Amino acid sequence: MVKLNKIYTRTGDDGTTGLGTGERRLKSDLRVDAYGTVDEANACIGLARLHTAGTHAELDAMLGRIQNDLFDLGADLATPDTGKDLGYEPLRIIASQVKRVEEDIDRLNKNLQPLRSFVLSGGSPASAALHLARTVARRAERIMVELAQNPAEHINRDGLKYINRVSDFLFVAARVVNDNGNADVLWVPGKNR
Repeated sequence: MVKLNKIYTRTGDDGTTGLGTGERRLKSDLRVDAYGTVDEANACIGLARLHTAGTHAELDAMLGRIQNDLFDLGADLATPDTGKDLGYEPLRIIASQVKRVEEDIDRLNKNLQPLRSFVLSGGSPASAALHLARTVARRAERIMVELAQNPAEHINRDGLKYINRVSDFLFVAARVVNDNGNADVLWVPGKNR
């Protein structure tokens, strides 16, 4: 159970933060960057939900589940598997969470107009906000992939799959709120030459 009585602790004043294992790392550490960027994607989804709450109830519920899962992913990343007993079982993203996002993507994608070009961000405020969230999720994924290249670091493979699916979901969701793709802003190669 999480209980936060005091928001500032002063323990990070030296530029470090504590991982779930108790280890202290620099706030610029790649692992901290990974879960911080996941948090940033989560905040972007929260902003997008301001535009979906009253108009797209099913999609908004899906986004709410993803926001909760992104906190799970942050906890997963903040507690690297060191092989040592922590005295508790750390929270990990699991395959069923990935599968649920895939099912949600398929549910949303079935009513979309086929793509004829790449889609530019825009069309509606909800779509633009979802595209922003998508790009931040992709950045989180890139950071996680870079972190996974370090043999001393462990990344949960289901967590990596999850963030990949989330960015796919956000792309499809951005099209859904653009009148199922009818209001998408399409890229026209070389249009302004």
